[in-house]
Amino acid sequence: MRVRDLTVPGRCLVMGIVNVTEDSFSDGGRWLDIDAAIAHGRELVAQGADMIDVGGESTRPGATRVDAAVEAARVAPVITALAQEGIPTSVDTMRASVAAAAAEAGVAMINDVSGGLADPDMYRVMADADLPVCLMHWRTVQFGDAAGASDHGGDVVRDVHETLARLVDNALAAGVVRENIVLDPGLGFAKTRVDNWALLNALPTFLSGDFPVLVGASRKRFLSSVRADRGLEVVPADADPATAAVTAISAQMGAWGVRVHNVPVSRDAVDVAAAWNAGGSRG
Repeated sequence: MRVRDLTVPGRCLVMGIVNVTEDSFSDGGRWLDIDAAIAHGRELVAQGADMIDVGGESTRPGATRVDAAVEAARVAPVITALAQEGIPTSVDTMRASVAAAAAEAGVAMINDVSGGLADPDMYRVMADADLPVCLMHWRTVQFGDAAGASDHGGDVVRDVHETLARLVDNALAAGVVRENIVLDPGLGFAKTRVDNWALLNALPTFLSGDFPVLVGASRKRFLSSVRADRGLEVVPADADPATAAVTAISAQMGAWGVRVHNVPVSRDAVDVAAAWNAGGSRG
């Protein structure tokens, strides 16, 4: 399996989110039941998702890490069921043991928000699995809680570029092949609202690099602030229109994929971007 095997010709990939958790910031608890999580994954595919990202541990502000065995027991059955139906999945985990269990269950991608830094065995597991991997930027002292902001040396864009380059070097040194690497600038992870908008403004500099880029802006607080700044009370789902706007722009610019909670609106945005870029050549 290579990234090219997951890539959707002519448009940006839509990755739907299934949180098999008690406390994710957007939908914690809704899909904790395994059967409910599997059904939700099927529903997202029916709505237009190309891949399902399955996570068993929340990284929301204030979250407490769960036991590795609990995390694996949450995600593996969902991955197995969806894979048996031909639905590509990724596993959202920072633990090598969970990534290995997911690979055994038939996962198509390992998506590590720590970029491989939270677990010293992760790069080895990634290499042994020989699957596509997504390495995300997250500058933090202790992985597990996305609250607050970090010191990015006064230039968050440069820091993300330089850190992602180091993560790539780490992965390659462990035996991960270049053709299996996707990068994620880590919107919302220990970053201020200003940081997030700076990264989106600089998205072309990431897209012009050597690796495909996954954009994960869905329902992040900086997008909720679009409405909050107008004096409106908001919940995470109220950021879906702003998320769709980010999706459309990212897709139009050439992002490899977007990771989203609300699949229908972002799939529409992706299709609009594809049609726009095709300029009528699609008939």
